[in-house]
Amino acid sequence: MHIEKLIKMANDIADFFNSESDKEIAAEGVKKHILRSWDPRMRKAIIKHINDNGEGLSPLAAQAVKKLQSIEINGF
Repeated sequence: MHIEKLIKMANDIADFFNSESDKEIAAEGVKKHILRSWDPRMRKAIIKHINDNGEGLSPLAAQAVKKLQSIEINGF
């Protein structure tokens, strides 16, 4: 899957959760959705993208991917 598609998907998920006033809770929601719905290759690709430059990710999507990265590093 192309990174542009993953960026769009992550941003769309973040848009859904963005109505939550507490952005920490919103980022957790995005992270959990990605963990449940994306296969490991997709998660690795978006984590690689955030480490490269994260271009195109909304602030909330980027925050969620950074949270996701800490989980993936620990092997969950």
